[in-house]
Amino acid sequence: MNRIVYILVICLTLIEAKAQLVEVQANYNGVGDVDFVAYNNTPAPLFLNVDFADLENTTFNEPLPYIKRLEPGFNTLFTLHRYPDADVPRFNYQLKTFRSDPMALADLDFPYLIPFSQGKEVSVFDVKSLTGFWGTSLPESWNATGFLTTPGEPVFASRTGIVVEVTGSQRAGEPQTWYHTWTNSVTVLQPDGTLICYRNVIDNAKKLKVNEKIFAGQQLGVVAPGATEVIVLIFQHSLNSADLRFVIPEFVTGENETGILLSSQKYHVVHPIEIRGLEMSNREKRRNLK
Repeated sequence: MNRIVYILVICLTLIEAKAQLVEVQANYNGVGDVDFVAYNNTPAPLFLNVDFADLENTTFNEPLPYIKRLEPGFNTLFTLHRYPDADVPRFNYQLKTFRSDPMALADLDFPYLIPFSQGKEVSVFDVKSLTGFWGTSLPESWNATGFLTTPGEPVFASRTGIVVEVTGSQRAGEPQTWYHTWTNSVTVLQPDGTLICYRNVIDNAKKLKVNEKIFAGQQLGVVAPGATEVIVLIFQHSLNSADLRFVIPEFVTGENETGILLSSQKYHVVHPIEIRGLEMSNREKRRNLK
């Protein structure tokens, strides 16, 4: 009887959660263990945190805190194993979802490509405001890199990653699915779990697809009409705080040189093949490094 009541509670919870980005199911199997699965209802990867507040007749053996990257659609999570000769497992848990990996250790020394055409000379400016990035509020502390440019200039990926959001001059869809509130932008999930946003970039050719892998040095789009600057912002979410964490990137400034870009300075863009291929498989290198 207890098992029937508990399954009913799970079903009611899922009915209430239909509008959520992620739905988690706890399914009893034939031996009384509980298999946890999740459905990512968005077209891009998300990160799920499961935190158990109470456990009876079982134990949770996964590393803590439990963070799982969820691909779009169905994902297996873990199993709660019933103690021998015990009653069915009972538990309470809380869920949090994140757009980036809240436990990611950002690679602060990774060499990012300056996101413009090879050989171009670019000027860097000091970004003084992130107005409109996070709705009506602003992060308490932040960092961004600004480049002076002209409309129509090609813009390239600074690092390999997965496209998670492409926005035009107007936003659509539910705000809960947005990565920020900027328009005319491309946002990419990077291999270290951080996010990179390119502001004032549009994909006129409609080549970018959400959940598509793009590579360092690949063209993302062009500078939006009327824009005179491109802002590059690297950030990630925190596990137990609403505050974002920001990364000060090191950019490639020469064939064998990297460094933090200084405002009011000019730099010549180079895209060394060795840097472009850092996060590619051998097959990807053969297809994309020419």
